[in-house]
Amino acid sequence: MTGQHVATDQRDALKRALKGRCPYCGEGRLYAGALKLETRCNHCHADLTPLDQADGPAFFGMIIIGMLVTGLALYVEVAYMPPFWVHFLLWIPFTAIITLPLLRLFKSLMVGMQYRHKAAEGVWTRGDPK
Repeated sequence: MTGQHVATDQRDALKRALKGRCPYCGEGRLYAGALKLETRCNHCHADLTPLDQADGPAFFGMIIIGMLVTGLALYVEVAYMPPFWVHFLLWIPFTAIITLPLLRLFKSLMVGMQYRHKAAEGVWTRGDPK
């Protein structure tokens, strides 16, 4: 199969992406590194470049991780009143440890949802929409 591929069940695209597999065939690798997407599937040769998520996963990651760390830090502050250096030793490593897996998860979710819902780049048309 070169470039053209047979679309499989769209409902399974999310599961395939979460497993780090090509959303088209479910066999090829989705990632070339920790967070970099492959440009082509090594199994079905589908073009994966239209599944670019830009800053979406980073935005959701920052919001969710920020709320989680802030909530936990406030709880620890109110419950135990530790010195500042304890917060420093707790929350910086915690944030660093959970960021990479969550970013990969969010990126996989967005790739799967883009494929499932057939998301495409918007087209600008001039004039009044009628």
